[in-house]
Amino acid sequence: MTIQITVAAPFKHTRKTGMRKNELVYYYALDRKWMSTDQAAVLLRNAEEAGLIRQENGVFSILFDPATVTIPIGFKPTSAIFEANDPAQELIGRIVKAREVPETDVVAEMNKLIKEQFDGNLLPPAALVLLAKKYLVPYEDLRDALSAALKKE
Repeated sequence: MTIQITVAAPFKHTRKTGMRKNELVYYYALDRKWMSTDQAAVLLRNAEEAGLIRQENGVFSILFDPATVTIPIGFKPTSAIFEANDPAQELIGRIVKAREVPETDVVAEMNKLIKEQFDGNLLPPAALVLLAKKYLVPYEDLRDALSAALKKE
């Protein structure tokens, strides 16, 4: 996952567990020349929303072990890291792939589940988890992001 490699890189290279925003922006924009300073700020926001990093008292700390990430030689992140990742959409895609049905069928089944079995009292991310369990589609890696999506709604 490119965003995970990008987030892990400064922590792995500096061997630090916590870094200030200016240190991270410097690493991404000036040291590595991977992006502009504005893009680095967007990356940090997206990584925080994805549950990869956490900010406390102005210090960002990584929420996974950077040692588990391999940074390929000559690595440079793609523009995809600046796009907000929608965990619900990703889970829909996984269910579509597993069942080999159109996306509209999965969304319709999700809506039917919400309306008929929960009287409209279930949020879409939760309904998608139920569908993923029903069709034995792995979703565990999306659990934190889906929970965050539920809290936003």
